[in-house]
Amino acid sequence: MAQQVKSRVACIQTCSGLRPAANIDDAEGLIRRAVADGATLVATPEMTNVIESKRDRLLGKVGQQLDDPSVKRLAELAGELNITLLVGSLALRDGDDKLVNRSLLFAPDGTLVAHYDKVHMFDVELEGGERYHESRSYQAGTRAVIADAREGRIGMTICYDMRFAALYRILAQAGAEIITIPSAFTRPTGKAHWEVLLRARAIETGCYVLAPAQSGVHESGRKTYGHSMIVAPWGEVVGEMGEDTGILVADIDLDEVKAARRKVPALEHDRAFAGPGRSEFIRVAS
Repeated sequence: MAQQVKSRVACIQTCSGLRPAANIDDAEGLIRRAVADGATLVATPEMTNVIESKRDRLLGKVGQQLDDPSVKRLAELAGELNITLLVGSLALRDGDDKLVNRSLLFAPDGTLVAHYDKVHMFDVELEGGERYHESRSYQAGTRAVIADAREGRIGMTICYDMRFAALYRILAQAGAEIITIPSAFTRPTGKAHWEVLLRARAIETGCYVLAPAQSGVHESGRKTYGHSMIVAPWGEVVGEMGEDTGILVADIDLDEVKAARRKVPALEHDRAFAGPGRSEFIRVAS
């Protein structure tokens, strides 16, 4: 697939509720706004189709990838608008009683290019009593994914993955130029870590980072941070939203990826070394 050196990209920021059809309606309206502003690559947040805290209820609201209405609608939208559409993630069934948190990349003709299942599960207890146990509801993914798109090579990740730097190094060394981090970040962790982690992932990989986010108080009671962000390969914040839903549009230039990696060629400088209590280090990236 021929890549464009310069492209206009967009992140959309939503506040997903309990009804998938209504959430996709909202997402579609924002996607159309982004395309009207010239975007050819549009990325949506984690859990674009629904934020539902009850596993049994969630199973009743979503289907498997091949028959889920949200997947069909978004594929058709990509084809209609002739865009690369990164659906940040959807809750989908994987069998009768299993769920996956899955990111989907559609080509401008509406075909599915790649999918990625969130690898790292957010199982934490935060101050103030907030508790999240994703592994109780979702099957964790087991592989890193990179895909060719018209706008560049895209490494696909989701939310909590951003705290695991090795994943991003592997994606960059496999050729990623753009890394997507769709999210539904909590407010406490968002205020503390969102920007610094996104900028760190961009700097250490020399990639553009697109981070569309959920924002607001959801029908399920969850509160998310918002602040969707686009970060350049040298770490500059190209654009950032606040807490309102809407769109974030920016122009990117893949020559900036090459320039950042020339200035600091750290992706080429892995070395084997012994770790604490180990006789040898197993190289995870080369």
